[in-house]
Order: sequence, then structure tokens, then C-alpha cells
Amino acid sequence: MPSPLTHDDPQAFGPYRPVARLGSGGMGTVYLARTAGGRTVALKTMHAGIASDPASRTRFRLETDAARVVGERFGAGVVDADPRAETPWLATEYVLGPPLDEAVELCGPLPEASVRALGAALCGALGQLHASDVVHRDLKPSNVLVTAYGPKVIDFGIARAAGDDRLTRAGVAVGTPAFMSPEQASGQEHTAAGDVFALAGLLVFAAAGRPPFGHGQAADLLYRVQYAEPDLSGVPGTLVPVLTQCLDKNPFRRPTTGWLASHLHDGSGEFADHLPDGLLADIGRRASEVWQLTPQRLPAPIGEPEIASTAVRTRWSRRRLLSTGGGAAVAVAAGTAGALTWGGWPGARKPQPAPGPSNSLLPEKQPDSLWQIQVADPDNPYFTDDMASLPSQLHVVGDLVVLMAGMNLNGVAAGTGKIVWQSDDAEWTWQTTSDAERILLVTSGDDHSSGLDASKAKPLALARIDPVTGTAGDPFVQFTDLDYLPLDQALCIADGVAYVIAGRGEYSLSFLASQSWYVAAVDISTGGRLWTAPLSPRRQDPPTLYVLAADVVGGRLVALQEATDGSVHAVVRDTRTGTVLWDRKLDGVDPDSVRQPLVTDARHLYVGAGRLEALRLGDGGVAWDSGSERPGHTYGLPAVSNGTVYAVEKDLGLVAFDAVRGRVKWQEEGGGKATKADLKAAPVVGSAYVYSKRGTRLWATGLSSHAPAHSYRTTGEHFVIHEKAGKIIALGGHFLAAFPLR
Repeated sequence: MPSPLTHDDPQAFGPYRPVARLGSGGMGTVYLARTAGGRTVALKTMHAGIASDPASRTRFRLETDAARVVGERFGAGVVDADPRAETPWLATEYVLGPPLDEAVELCGPLPEASVRALGAALCGALGQLHASDVVHRDLKPSNVLVTAYGPKVIDFGIARAAGDDRLTRAGVAVGTPAFMSPEQASGQEHTAAGDVFALAGLLVFAAAGRPPFGHGQAADLLYRVQYAEPDLSGVPGTLVPVLTQCLDKNPFRRPTTGWLASHLHDGSGEFADHLPDGLLADIGRRASEVWQLTPQRLPAPIGEPEIASTAVRTRWSRRRLLSTGGGAAVAVAAGTAGALTWGGWPGARKPQPAPGPSNSLLPEKQPDSLWQIQVADPDNPYFTDDMASLPSQLHVVGDLVVLMAGMNLNGVAAGTGKIVWQSDDAEWTWQTTSDAERILLVTSGDDHSSGLDASKAKPLALARIDPVTGTAGDPFVQFTDLDYLPLDQALCIADGVAYVIAGRGEYSLSFLASQSWYVAAVDISTGGRLWTAPLSPRRQDPPTLYVLAADVVGGRLVALQEATDGSVHAVVRDTRTGTVLWDRKLDGVDPDSVRQPLVTDARHLYVGAGRLEALRLGDGGVAWDSGSERPGHTYGLPAVSNGTVYAVEKDLGLVAFDAVRGRVKWQEEGGGKATKADLKAAPVVGSAYVYSKRGTRLWATGLSSHAPAHSYRTTGEHFVIHEKAGKIIALGGHFLAAFPLR
């Protein structure tokens, strides 16, 4: 529980002012801290004496990196860090829930349902770590926080890359004896299988109220872990066989986290449904009390000067309390002007902060991002987790990159990463589109400040958003025959015309037989509707949107649409009349794989995500496909530039095709990174290099050399080039970042 600050606790760590102490040990102190704006975090620091040791600083940095790998879903999301500071510090989400050891002390051994749900969720956390070749090495009850949303793993102080011995000495056991693996207890290599052993011990503790090898002196515990059989008395009988396999002394006989999760829980229900009432009440109490804390600082001992506290109690508005009471605020990455915030509208999901920028003390072998800011997932109270996401909302507008983050549209300076503007509270809709000069909003024209009113549909309206300030103007047109419904879409803007999908009929979160749906073209300058064309009916479930991607090319509105049977169709309309010129079903194309900007030139529409095809815009016929020259090969999403189509081929790397005939111009040489090639991220093409995602890096392949030249570390999944700023902009892993365009 929080305790008062001491007289010599620092006044601040960067922008964070300590409010109370959460704990202190041999390595450092953990504080509850806040910014001037009220953001509350848990702030871990390192004692000055230990910070003078380079190895300890490196371990602290690795702890920060590991916490970023596990992310906010399974851990305390990293908000900020400065491992280079005189007193290194790490700021994370303040988790609203007790450690597992306190939960068991409060409620006694947990019910079997709680243990199973807890174990399955922790398997997910460890699985994410292990997928990044990181092992925790100190999984124990005090390092697992229990929240209403699921457990969170913390304290990665001795986590490290699998197989990395640099920060440990051979034959020396590092960890907590009662929850060590046998190989860790003997000073040997602790792999992912060792984490599985520790997890099983933790679940024994949760179910029986004590560790599987008892209590006692460290030497006794280390011996029992290596040679004694675990004591599983008190563990429910149905759990014993599963945990026994995990506690096998031989690491090669232990199951994986995936196997264990499947044998613990089927994933049904909310995590809170499996927790005892007493534990839920304690979580609620903590959530309430954290906002009532005021800074208190103990007086200095007699003879020492008093240090006056400058921290003041933060007054919170009702809106902010509603927005932040359920979890952490959106994080700010080091060196940025701010974070893209999220709102608290009814039904909005909690954001998922994730790995942040590296603050490595070691020299980087490759260039890294020029700037990086942390962003939240787009939230919309209309949409549930079961509904597919919209096409990529990352747009270049003037000097800015414009994107949805949280409940706001955001304008970010491409050159600096500074958040220039955020749309105001009334503009929480996802339904926006833009071109290089303007941003258009599909709305009802109503004031949304009172929240959602789903009692009836309202007329559809269009409004402009000022690209300089982010302010939405009054609607310039309103259509009484079209309704503002949740599944309306803003498709694209071209030549002063906006193309939208709109419905008419009963207000609903999914398609209804009673509704009629249309695609319409609207002259932005006059507000006049140029044409309206009907769309085919949609089945009610799943409630995915009509259009996956759309653009205008040479007098044609080109769209990829999802049909009622789940197939993807390329549909081309005449922009003058809305008449369908052709409609072609794309065999073997998954809708989720093509929710990206269209790839076209004056002649063709290019479709990847499997077989690479070029469809003629004139009639929809196949101009060429990759199977003619490279049968049986699999490709990712394509990019086209200057008569060449680029795509990543599975297990090979980049391949360049002639855009007209489909012949291979060249393929990547000597990269050695193809096995990690990302088939979901489309390449982007600069003047000298084409950039493609490989694992955790964006590799630049020379257009002349055809070989990888350099790379950038990135969490990005979507990439665009901002030519004016000379940057590659990356969005993904809850970060927006910029890299040099060479």
C-alpha cells in the first residue's frame, strides 16, 4: 500500500512528481507519481549507488525493453523511461489491482475457476515474451498483479534474451528460490520451459495458498526445487495432472504455454466473472482510493534541512475521471510533444499501450526512428471488437500526417512528430477521408457532447475539417433521404468530389433487411449530389463494412468490396454516373488482408496477399498474374512505382515485376532476412530504395543494387512516404514513428 514520501525523495523525475511510495528494496524505490496534467503512473527508480554500475544500468534498460515487449495487455504498459538519467527511472501504467500474494492473503486460496482463468491469461503473457525470444526468469506471486481485466506481469529486472549470458555468471542462481526452475536453481540456462515451470508453481500457490516446494532457507529451497517432488496437496484434482507435467524436472518434457492455456481454460466469459467477490471488491477499492491520494512528505530528521514539497493535489473533471478510472492514460514516448489521447464515450474500449522507443545504452548498429510517439487504437462506441477495422487511416495532408487515435482525429507534424492539433470532442467519428489538401467528415451534424442517441437515425451530413487547426466546420450539405447510420463510410476524395456509402432505414449496429444502401458522389464545392447508386443487400452478421478500400483512377471509382458470402470483389464504377462498369470476384483473397490503400496505376489494379494479379481497369480482365512466371509462390501486398510492381515473396524477399507484362525484372539478392518477411505490410518506394518489413525491422533494398542496404527498428505495420518532409511514416504497435527517406 502507498506510504508517505521521505524528506529526501526527489521532487520530480522528468515530468513526473512523486505522490507516495509504493515500495522500496535493495535495488531502488517505486513511487506513485503524477504529471502536472494529472496522468498517474507507477515510477520505478534505481538507487544512486547501484546506478553507478554500468552492468546494473544495462539490466535496468533491458527490464524496460522487456516490459515494452509484453505490452499493456499483459503487463504494466510503459509510459516513459530514462535509463540514462543520474537516477534511472521507468514510468509505467499504475495497475489497479493487488499482487497475487496479497490477493491470496486477502481471500485465501482461489477457486479453481479463478486459477484456470489466471493461468490461461498468464500463458498469453509468457507466450508474447517468448515469441520475442525473451524469458522472464522471476515469475512469482508478487510479480503478478490481478486486475478486473486480467493479470499483468511486472518486474522484468532479470528478464533477458534467451541464450544471453552477458549479465549472469555461469553456475550462479538468479531469481526467487521458491519459484525457480531446477535448471535455474543450478545456475544453468533458464529457457521458456523454465518460465512454464515457474508458472505452474505460481498456480499451485494460487490454488493451495503455498509454493509447491514450501518455505524455508534459500539453500533448502534450491535443493527441493532440483530434487524433491512438488507438494500438490490442496490443488484441485483436475488441475494436478496438468501442473505435474509443467513441474517436470526435465525442461524438454514440459509443455508449451499454448498447450497449457488450452488445457486450463476455453477463453469464455470475462476475466472478472471468474474472480471471487472479495477480490473484486479490493480491486474496486484500489481504483477509488488512488485518486484520493495527496502528496505527504515525512519531515527531515533533526539536524537535516526540510525539503518542501511542490506537488499539489490535482483536481479532476468528471469527464477525466470517467476516461481514466478504468486504466492507464495513453502514454507519451520519450522526446515527444504529447500523446494522442482517448476519450471516455459509452462503450469505448480501453486503449492498449505497447512497446515504446528504445533508450539503449549500447550503440545502435542500425539507424533508428527520428521521432516516435505513442498512440491509442481508434475507439468508436458504435463498433465492437467483433467488427472488422476500417481501411488504414494514415493520410498525408500538407505538412501533416493525419490519423485516428483514440476518439480523436489527430494532425501530427511529419517533420518533428509534434501533435499540431486534435479534433474537438464533437468529432469522435471514424468516418473521415482526405486527399492531399482537405479532410472530410461524415456526420449527422448534431452536437455529440451528450453522447450517443441510438433511438433513431438522423440525416446524413458532410462537413470539412480545417487541416491547419483540426476544427470541424458546420455541415455544408445535409441529405434528408439518407440516414446517418453506424455503417456509413467515407470512401475517398478526388477532383473535388467526395464518395460516400450511406444507408436509409432503421438505426442499427448491423445491416438489416429493412435498410437500403447506396454509394453517392457529392460535389464538395457546391454540396450538390452528382449521383446515387444502389448497393446489393448485406447479411446481418458479421456486421463488416461494405468497402475495404477505394480510390478514383482515370474517371473510375475503384473499390474492393466484401460480399455477403465473405468473398472480395473488385468493383469499378463510372465516376460520372455511378454505373458499375465491371465486377470481378477475387478468388482466395481474405478481406482482412486487403484493408489497405488501393494499389493502382493508369492501367491496372494490383492485388496481392497470395497470388499477385494485375487487373485491367478497362474491363476487369487479368492482364497478368505471378503464377505465369512463378507458379505456386506466395506474395504480400504490392506497391507500384514508375512502371514497376514490388512485392515481398515468401521465403525469398522483394521481387520487382514489370507493371505492363508481369515479367520479373529483378529479385532481392543476399538479404538473408526473407524468412521474417512480413506479407501483411506493403512495401513503400523511394527514389533510391524500396522499403519492406522483416520481423522487427524495416529494410531498405537498393533499386540499383537489388540488395538490402540498411534497416530501421520498428513496430510499424503500415507505412507511407511523406515526400515533402523526407520521411517514412510508420504506424503500428501503438506507435507512430518517422524514419529518414533516403
